[in-house]
Amino acid sequence: MITPNPTLQIIPNTTIGLPKKELILEIELNGKMKFEHLMNTIYNQFGICHRVLSANVEYVNGNSFGSVQLYINVSSEDYQLLEFYLNKNKLLNTMVEYNCRKYF
Repeated sequence: MITPNPTLQIIPNTTIGLPKKELILEIELNGKMKFEHLMNTIYNQFGICHRVLSANVEYVNGNSFGSVQLYINVSSEDYQLLEFYLNKNKLLNTMVEYNCRKYF
């Protein structure tokens, strides 16, 4: 029979760092940045994994126009850095928190 050891501490199973939120991010492409460059920057520079939910992108003279919706799972600090980057590059963006029912 196994008896519990009263001197052991139970450490909660949480990831190190801030809690992450599931977000849907819509970005309006206005020709100032190529679509491929934006996707690479989000992943490589910010380390944010994303899924493209929808993309309506047209190329005119090598410039990207349209919109893209991304599903991201990110902490609030990382999202603020990404939002600052998008605003600095004059890319209009909208964020919606993604809530999904989880069945146990």
